[in-house]
Amino acid sequence: MNVAVRGSGIAGGCCAHLLAMHGFAAALIPAERPPVPALLLSDPALALLRGVFGRPALFADKPRIDRRIVAWGGGEAISLPHGAVAVSEAELTAALYPPPSIAPRDGADFTIHTAAPFPAPTMRRFGQRSAMAAEVHLLQDEDHSACWVEAVETGWLFLIPSGDGSAWLLGIGSAIDTLIDQSRHIAPRIALTGRLSSAFETCPRLLTTLQGPDWLACGTAAIAFDPICGDGTAQSIREAIIASAVIAAIRDDGDAPALRTHYESMLIASMRRHLQISAQFYATGGTSDWWREQHDALVEGYDWCTARLAVLPEPRYQLRDFQLVAREVTV
Repeated sequence: MNVAVRGSGIAGGCCAHLLAMHGFAAALIPAERPPVPALLLSDPALALLRGVFGRPALFADKPRIDRRIVAWGGGEAISLPHGAVAVSEAELTAALYPPPSIAPRDGADFTIHTAAPFPAPTMRRFGQRSAMAAEVHLLQDEDHSACWVEAVETGWLFLIPSGDGSAWLLGIGSAIDTLIDQSRHIAPRIALTGRLSSAFETCPRLLTTLQGPDWLACGTAAIAFDPICGDGTAQSIREAIIASAVIAAIRDDGDAPALRTHYESMLIASMRRHLQISAQFYATGGTSDWWREQHDALVEGYDWCTARLAVLPEPRYQLRDFQLVAREVTV
């Protein structure tokens, strides 16, 4: 069984590596996608990456972020313990690529798509949240090891240190200069360097169809989380683990339709959990129309996912050491 992985980034790199571990001649097919300004790898996401690639010291040399400072709902800033590292996309790509050098045979019987276009391209969005990123200079030394999150009237700001006194400021909602003008906490702690990213989308979204007879959809292009929960990177890794395990089980004479349905169910269930958690943040972030509209869209999305899951069968498999095994049925 020949398998191809279309795309790059975390999902593509993890899929190619895991498929090689399963003994596949996995061909990686590059695809264009918008660049990511910076990634904050939480300790759980970092542990997943290290486990997948068998590299316990991966990014151990990166400066640590040990605090998450949150100013939400108009309140004062609260400092919370937080473990993470910030990496650039170039650093992450260098760590994950090239995938294991197994020479692919001609043709692919199965494809994992981690970039558009997808075989079934219809996307469901839960809200409308445009974002921009600005490169900034940190004015206070204490912020070099802390990320900041601040809710303002028409959106929120996320400050991610990137080393050497620099940081990326992510602005979700209004234009980033408008959000900075509304900021009480982050604005006095930064100086803009003038470099801005293009606008990009940050609302939760997923393809309405995530699998077909000879393909699976995987990664943030197929199912994306709101950065408010900081779980998007770990989610992409988990999807790659499940996707590669599904393909291995199909190769080993598993029930292909049931395995593909299991994959889709797991991703929809993950989105439902994410929407439920995110809705709590948007319910308390602010009182403007923007906050209410985003909250209502998340609630609607939760109900949509619940309705989808209601017509899908109960999960028949579970992961065990990167392998899918049938669940034990109790009577």
